Amino acid sequence: MIPTRDPMDESTTAWALAARAGDAEAVEHFVRALHRDVLRYVAHLCADPQAVDDLAQDTFLRALGSLHRFEGRSSARAWLLSIARRAVIDSYRHSATRPRLHDATDWQLAVERAQPCGLPGFDDGVALADLLAALPEERREAFVLTQLLGLPYGEAAALTGCPVGTVRSRVSRARATLIDLLTAADEQCPRPAVAAA
Repeated sequence: MIPTRDPMDESTTAWALAARAGDAEAVEHFVRALHRDVLRYVAHLCADPQAVDDLAQDTFLRALGSLHRFEGRSSARAWLLSIARRAVIDSYRHSATRPRLHDATDWQLAVERAQPCGLPGFDDGVALADLLAALPEERREAFVLTQLLGLPYGEAAALTGCPVGTVRSRVSRARATLIDLLTAADEQCPRPAVAAA
């Protein structure tokens, strides 16, 4: 049995194609016919009910801007809902990269308190970050690429645009500097003596 197309899908697709050709009335019919579907779909995907109207509007703006590319190979509803999905995903990506507002008066203290500090190795990670910050930039980059990220020296050299020997030299000097820094830190904070049994 061959599935029949929904008459509403056929109408909206016809309106989309007519709107593509420049029919202003078809644009209005197209938007009115699918507005509720877009709102419901965006509300289903989006966790923020206050953003639903904005995302639906963004969907239609994107769709109308790219209507010249719609060829009717799928229904206009499916095409529009795929645009709505991308609008929601782009919204998540955009909000993930934006700084979040906080009402704390001392933002540095709030950031420090938000850091996970009871995890194993956390203090070592902070100490390593402090030690690496003390290295000159070229040595730090070579050390991080080869020793922390595990890149072969040849790849690190290609990435930094210098000879392999230079990368090896920078890593060697970075290790020596780190050893000196650790030795100096140990001399400043002697370890407690272990009592003999």
